[in-house]
Amino acid sequence: MTEGSDEVLNERAQLLLKALIENYIREGQPVGSRTLSRDSGLSLSAATIRNVMADLEALGFVASPHTSAGRIPTDKGYRLFVDTLLKLKPLDHEEIEDIERRLGGDAPSGRSLVQSASKMLSNVTHMAGLVTLPNPAHVALAQIEFVSLSENRALAIMVMDNSEVQNKVVQLDRYYSPDELKRAANYLNEAFAGRSLPAVRAQLVAQLQDARQHMNQLMLDAIQVAQKVFDKKPDERVEYVIAGETNLMGFAELSNVDRLRRLFEAFNEKHDILRLLDNCLRADGIQIFIGRESGYRILDDISVVTAPYMQDNQIVGVLGIIGPTRMAYERVIPIVDVTAKLLGSALNARK
Repeated sequence: MTEGSDEVLNERAQLLLKALIENYIREGQPVGSRTLSRDSGLSLSAATIRNVMADLEALGFVASPHTSAGRIPTDKGYRLFVDTLLKLKPLDHEEIEDIERRLGGDAPSGRSLVQSASKMLSNVTHMAGLVTLPNPAHVALAQIEFVSLSENRALAIMVMDNSEVQNKVVQLDRYYSPDELKRAANYLNEAFAGRSLPAVRAQLVAQLQDARQHMNQLMLDAIQVAQKVFDKKPDERVEYVIAGETNLMGFAELSNVDRLRRLFEAFNEKHDILRLLDNCLRADGIQIFIGRESGYRILDDISVVTAPYMQDNQIVGVLGIIGPTRMAYERVIPIVDVTAKLLGSALNARK
């Protein structure tokens, strides 16, 4: 929103803009003067309303479709509405319990929980639900085990503190017996359990630089095996799970086949969406991108509402809703906010 744009509107203009946007969100049709006179509750003549609408259009808050005498909100109008005029509808106790149930707190892994959250957001809002996977930098090692394979190879089985299991086959410098691998795993679990993967890698580098005479053979074996497992920096790119993309086909303003095709391609290729979500990870609280505000042309007709979720008091991911700019913001925003809090609680509960 342009700084001070709400100051140029008097109370009457704000009430008429609010009535117009609420009607358009509800009905999806351009709004005329007669409807505004009825919905606004103001005792104004049709001529006065038309004059106010002309002023709002000149200021860029509404636009006139060529096929109708009515008006529709612009991105700027929606922004003023969301920032200044919107009254949120808090979720009641039953709605919160329903979201908690749909999340599936008994999901076997953090990834399953994220998938449940994405699907739940889609089902509840009838739009597309999106949740990023927890940032790998904040996932800690809970336990590591090794299985001896042929040709000096071993399978490393890493259980993370979010219940994810990662498997990696490593090529070792020599043959390690099952007993040696067991002793190495015991040492590593004692030394590294509870540490994030970047912290494990940093500690390994520090220990490898330590004087070898300070280590017994067990420590040397364990560090050498671990070096093969953690030899690369973890991929810290944001990844996300999306559900309900086809729900967007039900909105008239998004029904253009070519536009939908390009939008679905953006979901699959992920680049623009990922950059947008990465920005949300570095921000606090609810973030709302309306139309062109995202900076990505493919999202010009789309609104994205996001909120970060936390684990151990750290932001580890973000979730949200993707839908048309004509969305029920007063309901979507509380749903996104509550879901983020419940997802963080569920992740913390399984640690």
